[in-house]
Order: sequence, then structure tokens, then C-alpha cells
Amino acid sequence: MTALTILSVAAADAQFAVCNQSFDVANLALGRYVRDTFETRGCWTVGPNQCVDRIEEELDARYVYVFAQDVFGKPLLLGGVAMCLAPDRFVIRGERDCLARGYLDARFHEVDTRRSERWTLFLAQPD
Repeated sequence: MTALTILSVAAADAQFAVCNQSFDVANLALGRYVRDTFETRGCWTVGPNQCVDRIEEELDARYVYVFAQDVFGKPLLLGGVAMCLAPDRFVIRGERDCLARGYLDARFHEVDTRRSERWTLFLAQPD
């Protein structure tokens, strides 16, 4: 089971930030609706005990989807929502037919921001 803490914060600079409180480097990707299209973006690395700002504008969608694993491929965050992923930096529009379009299938964790304008997600060391 993955330990996870989620807090809403009022940081002026970060609208959606991810803080890695695990002992490993994390690979991270995010999914959300941008205008009328679903979009996944990534992959970023986040060092142990570091935070990164991933969405800098004010949040306009209630749900943000997060994929996180360590550099060995072990999940840091368990998810159940199927979306597309690529091994390098990417922007993928649409969440269906990943393999047919040349992408990887991945399971993203749904984060309910409760319509907050700012949110910070804390990744903890898996049990």
C-alpha cells in the first residue's frame, strides 16, 4: 500500500505542486483537461525531499491525475485511471488508444482538488 498525504495550500507561486517525501528519485507525469481536450504531460524527475511546481496557472479543473514511480519502476502512487505515457518528455492529447498511437498505457492516481485554486500533493515512501 502506498502512503500518501494531500494538502491544500495557499502558496503564491505554485498552483499544483508535488513534494517527494520518499527516499528515492521520483519520475512524475500529470494528466488534466486543458480547454476541451484531455492532456498528459511529463516526465519530470523529483529528488528526495524536493518539491516541484507542475501547474503554474490557477487550477480550473477539479481533478488532476498523477503518475509517480521511482527510478527502478516501482510505483510511488497507486492509480486506477488508464492514460497515456511516454518514456521521455511528452505532451499527449487524448487518453485513449495509447498503444495504437505508440505510447505506453499507465495507471494514474486521481487527485480531487475540491475545486481549490492551489494544491500540493505529497508523495511518501511506500509501505
